[in-house]
Amino acid sequence: MKILLAVDGSKASLDAVDCVIGHADWYSSPPDVELVTVHLPVPKLPGIGSVVGRAGVQRYYAEEGDERLAAAKKKLAAAGIKYQARVLVGQVAETLVKHARDKRCDMICIGTRGMTGAAAALMGSTASKVLHLATMPVLLVK
Repeated sequence: MKILLAVDGSKASLDAVDCVIGHADWYSSPPDVELVTVHLPVPKLPGIGSVVGRAGVQRYYAEEGDERLAAAKKKLAAAGIKYQARVLVGQVAETLVKHARDKRCDMICIGTRGMTGAAAALMGSTASKVLHLATMPVLLVK
C-alpha cells in the first residue's frame, strides 16, 4: 500500500500522520508513505531576480518545507514506517493529486481543519479540493 500523506505542520496534518501510524496494521505489510508538503510559488515580481536569485528561492522552499515536515518525519520514524519526504511547489490540491498519480499512490491521506459546511462552501479547503480532483481514495482526517 502506497499512501500520499499530505502535511503542512499543522495539528490537523499531524492528526493525519497519527491516523496512518495508528492504522498501519490494517495492511498486509507496512505502508510505503510519500510524505509531502506543498509550498505555494513565490510571486514573480519585476526585478526580484536581482534581489533574490533562483538559489535563494529554492533554499527558502527547502527550509520552509523541512520545517513543515519535521514533526511528521519524527513520528513516522519512531513508528518504523518507511517514507520518502518531498517538498513540492505549486497549487496545493492540484500538486498533491498530480504527485499521488505520478507516484502511483493507492490513497491520499490529508487532515482537515474542521471547518463548518458553510465556511468550507464559502472559502473552500485544500482537503475538499483534493477530494474532488483525486481519482484514488482520499482519507480525510478530522
